Amino acid sequence: MHTPDLIIRREQEEDYPLVEQLVRDAFWDVHVPGCCEHLVIHNLRKSQDFIPELDFIAEKDRRIVGQIAYARSAIRGENGQTHEVITFGPVSVIPELQNQGIGSLLITHTIALARGMGFPAIVIYGDPRYYSRFGFRCAEKYDIRTFDGKFAAALLALELKPGALANMPGNFVESAAYSIDEEQLAQYDAGFPFKEKKDTESQREFRFIVSLRY
Repeated sequence: MHTPDLIIRREQEEDYPLVEQLVRDAFWDVHVPGCCEHLVIHNLRKSQDFIPELDFIAEKDRRIVGQIAYARSAIRGENGQTHEVITFGPVSVIPELQNQGIGSLLITHTIALARGMGFPAIVIYGDPRYYSRFGFRCAEKYDIRTFDGKFAAALLALELKPGALANMPGNFVESAAYSIDEEQLAQYDAGFPFKEKKDTESQREFRFIVSLRY
């Protein structure tokens, strides 16, 4: 996909170091002091749940400025039945180019591809104020809960096929690739340039949204 000054293309192995640096810069101090998302993408690519056909980057002036990655996840019903869905994350844009539509282009481009690949639905954790513009709705609408059986304001779902989630009540189970070991994170992050960790307003807002569980 091309726009006048932006190229969206599949990520290649040679892009990995730059993409991981981009993800770290994009998420640093946003949700927590520091971040873990650069390790998430590093581990996700090695997972069987990783979907390489939906792994994209955005380039501007031959510089990587954004990325998105997807993984297979599941909704587990009360009787143990499992329904496959997909999730995306991280999705990142370099700080100086955020709020200019790059992330939106990556999301809309890959949603269309995922629909064409036949996936039934996308379930994510995210801010509903942002993701509602892409058609995401609170997963409670479909009786989908967190892994521990709670409804959550940040748990969002998008049907890629009409009615795909109508009969999929259950708990959302993310790929294990999204689980972070703190010791591994510390060792991995030590390979990047030092950044000071700070408390920010966005972290307080994130904690509030995450707390909306019932």
